[in-house]
Amino acid sequence: MIAIALGANLPSMVGQPLETLRTVVRELPKCGIEVVAVSQWYESTPIPASDQPLYINGVISVATTLGPAALLNSLLSIEDDYGRERREANASRTLDLDVLDYEGRVESGPPILPHPRLENRCFVLFPLRDIAPDWRHPVSGLQLEALLMNLEAPVKIRQIS
Repeated sequence: MIAIALGANLPSMVGQPLETLRTVVRELPKCGIEVVAVSQWYESTPIPASDQPLYINGVISVATTLGPAALLNSLLSIEDDYGRERREANASRTLDLDVLDYEGRVESGPPILPHPRLENRCFVLFPLRDIAPDWRHPVSGLQLEALLMNLEAPVKIRQIS
């Protein structure tokens, strides 16, 4: 399985964050990225806590002939197309696309596989559970339920669709 996280908390040229994310999912096949499954959409508070708008997040599984580096480059290009600006770490964004897992590979990147912070992000783990409830972290071997129970911060997330 190849898993990609999607997130946004600012409007893009196509509308509010949820519309942006849904549009990107529909457009990915044009980039050689076939969408196999789409999670529910979740609203979550920014991490670290700030006065930013709430984020909308989801996870998709995809099939592609692109290798990890080419896939990452395609995702970065798509972010740029939707107005992503990289001003500072953890800044608000019109679109964020991250490769979470690429067929269980463990690589130093780019991209780093699995994503180096995925096990600490409730806004990734909850939607990942929607599409791959039996997924295990490629390094620790922990199942999603164990990763969710290990989260340190209180979870401020709610399913919106």
